Amino acid sequence: MEQYGQLIYLGLLLVALGGWVVVEYRSRLGLALRTALAWGMIFLGVMAGYGLWQDLRGDLAPRQTASATQIAIPRAQDGHYYPQLMINGQELTFMADTGASGIVLSKADAESLGLDLANLAFLGTANTANGPVRTARVRLDQINFGPFADQNVPAFVNEGAMEGSLLGMEYLGRFNITISDQEMVLTR
Repeated sequence: MEQYGQLIYLGLLLVALGGWVVVEYRSRLGLALRTALAWGMIFLGVMAGYGLWQDLRGDLAPRQTASATQIAIPRAQDGHYYPQLMINGQELTFMADTGASGIVLSKADAESLGLDLANLAFLGTANTANGPVRTARVRLDQINFGPFADQNVPAFVNEGAMEGSLLGMEYLGRFNITISDQEMVLTR
């Protein structure tokens, strides 16, 4: 019944709009038709672009897939692998970094997880490509990575500037890792 009300409302709206067009363009109906067709083509172009974007988005930023025993992470255009993990119920994208020791959270990701940066003790030091940076040790209550769940996982918050968080070998080492066909496969 509610759909009939919506259809009646839409019909009245179209009649009112059509009436305005007839009154406004009564002596120039050809111009009105051309303008309506132009706007219709613009609308169709936007709809087609949106539909193509939905299709292309998967190619530009491919997502990982998971089965009961493994996770497959496609290689991104920049050559890196970007796994998505649920940390304490919040989805975060990491860069898999076999050169990093532990899980290293950017300040922005740490804040999104509810960690108060002002109360963290930045007592550690990490040597990075940009030089030494201070780090604070934290514990992540729950990590869900595809079908796998881990509790009470140690991590670090990096005090320096980072574009994103890193998934290092302390966590990746929990898996058997194979890389082939532009894909990193993690099996446990």
